[in-house]
Amino acid sequence: MIIQRTKDEVIIRLKPTVDTEELQELANYFRYKEISSNYKTPQDEVDQLASEINKT
Repeated sequence: MIIQRTKDEVIIRLKPTVDTEELQELANYFRYKEISSNYKTPQDEVDQLASEINKT
């Protein structure tokens, strides 16, 4: 694995043998981190919302 940081992005290079489903899960997590990086919501509010969502 190679991780390279440029001025505009971070590039991760993996061997083609990596499981694509697991890779998609990681990509989804990275997308979540990218989107949520601008929000400053307290963790307890996030936990409460997640709990409400899981109940329904």
